[in-house]
Amino acid sequence: MSSAEHGRLLRRARAQDAALFRYRLIGPALEEGLSTKQRGKIVRGIAGRVHAGPGGRGVQVSRKTIDRWIRAWRAGGFEALLPSDRKCEPVTPEPVLAMAAALKRENMERTAAQVRRIMVASSGDAPSERTLQRHFVREDLTTPRGAVVFGRFEAEAPNVLWTGDVLHGPLIAGRKTYLVAFLDDHSRFITGHRWGWSEDSLHLAAAFKRAVAARGLPGTAYAEYVPRNIFDILCPAALCAWRRGDARRAAPGRVMAGT
Repeated sequence: MSSAEHGRLLRRARAQDAALFRYRLIGPALEEGLSTKQRGKIVRGIAGRVHAGPGGRGVQVSRKTIDRWIRAWRAGGFEALLPSDRKCEPVTPEPVLAMAAALKRENMERTAAQVRRIMVASSGDAPSERTLQRHFVREDLTTPRGAVVFGRFEAEAPNVLWTGDVLHGPLIAGRKTYLVAFLDDHSRFITGHRWGWSEDSLHLAAAFKRAVAARGLPGTAYAEYVPRNIFDILCPAALCAWRRGDARRAAPGRVMAGT
């Protein structure tokens, strides 16, 4: 099988996965006998949730897009749900992509970033890391599972490091929602979370307190940005008594608390 034919089959398989995901998503709204009001309520519910998309990645789809997929299904069935196969020519010259593919095949554990550094060192220029990643996927040259990729950090055991983060949630009654959560860096387990109407340190403190109540204090907790007064909010007297005050104050963007 030629490389072009292999690439065409891979694109077709990905398109079918996308169409199946779209069909599963709009399925409840396709039931016969639904009134316009009932169908609208179902579509709003679908649009208000995060769904597991192709490959397991979390995906949230707008109501406008869901309505468009429903119209496509009614007009052309499953085939109409297939993503369009774009016919644009790649901007990156073919010899450059061929060199990147050859470097990847030479050592399948090389990441796109490592391939790019080699190309820059040898020729002075290279496509972006994302362009190389897309090309490797098209050519089925992804890094094998279990390979060691240098540069990625992971805590050595559960409860050694928690990271705090915020996810922008759906609109509810016209208001924006936020999910504040702490994740264990080793297991990716959500140790504590809190939904709220705003992205602030009070919700961060509530999520942290829930996590500590359920899992105990971690070795270190980290957030990308921490307000200057976060220590006073995260460690009220009751919480600090559990750890005898040994949580440490830290600068913004640094360790929030640690034993």
